[in-house]
Amino acid sequence: MTPLLTWSQSVNITDSAGWFEVAYVKWEPVSGAESYNVYFTGEGIINQKIDNPLIRSYGTYFRADIPGLKSGTYTITVKAVVSAVEETTGTTTGSITVLAHDRNGFAFANGRVPGAYKLDGTPKAGAVILYITEETKNTVSLVVTGANANPCVGLQTILDGFKKGNDTRPLIVRLIGQITDPSYLLGGDVVIENKNNASSYITFEGVGEDDVADGWGIRVKNATNIEIRNIGTMNCNSSEGDNIGLQQNNDYIWVHNVDFFYGDAGGDADQAKGDGALDCKKSKYVTFSYNHFWDSGKSNLLGLSEGSDTELYITYHHNWYDHSDSRHPRVRYYSAHIYNNYFDGNSKYGSGSTEGSSLFVEGNYFRNSKNPMMTSMQGTDVWNNSTQQNDPNNQGIFSGEDGGTIKAFNNTFDADNATNSMRFVAYGDTNPLYNIAGKISSTSDFDAYLATTRSEVVPSSVVSKQGANTYNNFDTDVALYVKNLVPDTPEVAKAKVIQYAGRMNGGDFNWTFLPADDTSSAVNTPLKTALVNYETSLVYIQGEAVPSTHTLIVTTSNASQDVIEGEAMETIIFTWGGDATDVSVSGLPASGLSFVKNGIAKTVTITGTPTANVSYSVTTVGTISTPISESGTITVVPPGSTTGEEIHNFTLSEKVSSFYNITGNMNSTNGSVNYDGLTLTRRLKIESSTSITYTTTAISTLTLVFDDSFTGKIKLDGVDYTASAGVVTIPNIPAGAHEITKNNTANLFYIKTVYNTLGLGKNAEILKLKLYPNPVTNSFEIASIANIEQVHVYTIMGVLVKSIRNSKSVDLSNLSRGNYLVSIQTEQGTHKQIIVKR
Repeated sequence: MTPLLTWSQSVNITDSAGWFEVAYVKWEPVSGAESYNVYFTGEGIINQKIDNPLIRSYGTYFRADIPGLKSGTYTITVKAVVSAVEETTGTTTGSITVLAHDRNGFAFANGRVPGAYKLDGTPKAGAVILYITEETKNTVSLVVTGANANPCVGLQTILDGFKKGNDTRPLIVRLIGQITDPSYLLGGDVVIENKNNASSYITFEGVGEDDVADGWGIRVKNATNIEIRNIGTMNCNSSEGDNIGLQQNNDYIWVHNVDFFYGDAGGDADQAKGDGALDCKKSKYVTFSYNHFWDSGKSNLLGLSEGSDTELYITYHHNWYDHSDSRHPRVRYYSAHIYNNYFDGNSKYGSGSTEGSSLFVEGNYFRNSKNPMMTSMQGTDVWNNSTQQNDPNNQGIFSGEDGGTIKAFNNTFDADNATNSMRFVAYGDTNPLYNIAGKISSTSDFDAYLATTRSEVVPSSVVSKQGANTYNNFDTDVALYVKNLVPDTPEVAKAKVIQYAGRMNGGDFNWTFLPADDTSSAVNTPLKTALVNYETSLVYIQGEAVPSTHTLIVTTSNASQDVIEGEAMETIIFTWGGDATDVSVSGLPASGLSFVKNGIAKTVTITGTPTANVSYSVTTVGTISTPISESGTITVVPPGSTTGEEIHNFTLSEKVSSFYNITGNMNSTNGSVNYDGLTLTRRLKIESSTSITYTTTAISTLTLVFDDSFTGKIKLDGVDYTASAGVVTIPNIPAGAHEITKNNTANLFYIKTVYNTLGLGKNAEILKLKLYPNPVTNSFEIASIANIEQVHVYTIMGVLVKSIRNSKSVDLSNLSRGNYLVSIQTEQGTHKQIIVKR
């Protein structure tokens, strides 16, 4: 029989749109729904269901992304699932337009299509799709042909299997959410290899707007047909130091729509913002496009020791160099096509040519970009403006390397607020500023050859001042895509870059640079802080454990109490919330205690005069998320056993006491201290022979009064305690036998023991537990004289992520950055505190 299901509400879609070969939809949570099914229709596909990991909760809304679509028009239908039954009709979006990626560039030379997607944007035949999340990064598994052992478990282990190049199934690795370092990395990097097997294809991509590789880098070597896209890279601290690096022996590599944020500072002065953002060495047929560089120090190093290697072709197009400082790119040996990029407030220089490289720089928009183009050891690179002469010993930025040649065409220079010098010397420019007899000539001290037409051939008479290198005119070669390309105008390119560079819809990280940032190459401290403290707003991924959003707080912080027989207990109030719809109470009413539940205020109030010991618990109720509980014990104690105080005043009684056993010598000289309204004069010498013993029947607080000037230490039960202005207060001393002995020589006027009869909330104030350090990087310590019985660590959503017993040291190294609630159970009660994990 089919269950009869009455829907109280339908899915309310709040947003839907298309992007490059992906569409997405957002909707409000449906009350009672435990999951959702999402289907898409369009371009020959009808009601195809998407994979669970593509559906995510962000608390106030859900979102599903559908990558791998060809350009065209689609609709998306969302259906809620309640009690394992899918809604009949669901809710469908209007028409969604999906765009095609811009696949211009050398990565697509010779008929190659990098990555595991076809030219139309859909997965290649037989493609394997892996979903990597913070939860699955170390447990995802796949049987890989030729791997050392199968199944391969963990992201890097799977990639190690593909390293051998024997498994030629197209591989799509989809990253979801904020992913911190997997347990197995290679020098802090995820390394992608496939032994240059031309039949192997790998795409490494983020899903949606908020995928982040947090703390680790991506390294590509000995690889071909690789695509990396739609990822945010930040806080990289790998040994190589690059957010993404093409290291060696690669070809047909496409990196696009990536956000490059600060990495951790390196050891060199020029690595304050991290090392390279996107570097390329010993790789051929490469395209870097539509990437967003956020104040990077060194954006794009290109080339190392390639020398006369052939086919060193690379394309940089539609990248946003957003207040980044230098290397846009800095080129050795390569033939680089640099077009339609937006150079936005760059404090050091734009593109640089060295070691015989040939750069075709066209259709770019330079806004306040200092020194837009430079060639090593000539022109602007060595010009000293203050002395008005070349100064190659002090001015050269390219380590004295031989020059290359830049061909420039149709670039826009926009010094909109004149904050940056945008010096540019064109070959043969007759401007007298660039032609000073005996000093400089624009036919030798030029930055670039300024072409009058796009197809103009740079003559062989144009040579670099150092190295006599010439331009190779690769851009006019009919066999290469460059010759027939129709680039955007600089103004259109700028608008397109602002709209499309970086992750989908600009990603989930927003920042506004100030005019002063145009000229500064220093670390932007507020930006750095924001990146270090970045935390995803993703709550959970469908198919993974749903974190509890039930909340239950002992508002009065006194769930457990010692109550004197015949007296009323302190009122206890529990407050619930989140997805919890109610609470249940067990163990009450009993022995003179009762409770009142208020469903509107969402509180439980416990009151009464206990006649016996009572243990109780309060547990949240709700169909969504995991219930949580809080427990307490009300203990009845006889009158006099845990009340009152035991005072010894040496001025009045010297060493005679019925409570304290005092061994030692009185000081023959009086002192004078005022304490608690008393004038104290007689004092006991605290020396090696001194001993004060006593026995308590319950938890107590000890106060010792010394000379006002005493700031030394005294021992209780062998533990040192430091005086402040002559007073030592030691809280929460367990019941039992105790001894006071010397650490530093002192004079003691007064002793007071007070039994703790307060509820837990007040006990917590006396406890003064300290968690340090806070924020915490790897582990924190608990400073307390009380014994630590148990420590629980919860996410802010209430999910238990760590539990340990009998330890004052807590390791959080395996947890993600963010805020956590720490609950510490001692023999005196429970202490709760928020701690920040960096």
